[in-house]
Amino acid sequence: MIVTPGQDTALTIRNALAGGRRTAVFTAAGVATGQATWTIAAAAGIAALLGASEPAFLAVRIAGAGYLIWLGAHSLANALRGHRAESAPSRRTTARGSFRQGLVSNLGNPKMAIFFTSLLPQFGASFAAMLALGLVFCTMTFVWLTAYGVAVAKAGDVLRRPRIRRAIDAITGAVLAAFGVRLAFER
Repeated sequence: MIVTPGQDTALTIRNALAGGRRTAVFTAAGVATGQATWTIAAAAGIAALLGASEPAFLAVRIAGAGYLIWLGAHSLANALRGHRAESAPSRRTTARGSFRQGLVSNLGNPKMAIFFTSLLPQFGASFAAMLALGLVFCTMTFVWLTAYGVAVAKAGDVLRRPRIRRAIDAITGAVLAAFGVRLAFER
């Protein structure tokens, strides 16, 4: 599950290219913090209430979808105005902004609530056991996304070439927007 590319991976790639290794690590930390929040909610039974409440689940789903579409549109806009952006000073993604993006992206994904409420109880019967298992999952996600982001940042010299960067911005923007649209219309 962790290594399957999804919205968190696309966001980590986007931020690694925009701000390098540091922003990739902070994006991964934001994603892992979101997962830790879902872990606590699932272990306490709160995530199950969210899953049972159709209006609450819909609100989280629509908010998460809107955020992904906004991130995707922003990346697509960067790709389209790439030729002008090359001559302008680069606006780097900040560590705080990267963390926030990772956190909001993960918290805005109601599938995480379903994932944690269906996974954790199978392997842990108590709050402490579910919390420990969830935190192991969060740690593994953090390590994976950090490694992925560092690898992308290391290849950044090649990947930041204007034509390649515009193509990657367009691809990650389309992927993030597609994830958002899919999330919005999924049943």
